Amino acid sequence: MADTLPQKLVRQVGGSFRLTALLQKRVRELVRGQKPLFETRDRNYVRIASEELERGLIELVPDEDATAPEGL
Repeated sequence: MADTLPQKLVRQVGGSFRLTALLQKRVRELVRGQKPLFETRDRNYVRIASEELERGLIELVPDEDATAPEGL
């Protein structure tokens, strides 16, 4: 049986939590005015972020603010 797009994306990024974090971060960027990384007329930010991920245009990188303080 063929995998669905969400199943493919979960495998691509290494888990459903990472997928959710990545899509949430990218959707937030789009809402704040960043342009999509490919030509589209779609206005649905979740679909745009999903398509960017499927095309390999975005990846999850750790937030600089989320790192542990030094000395711990």
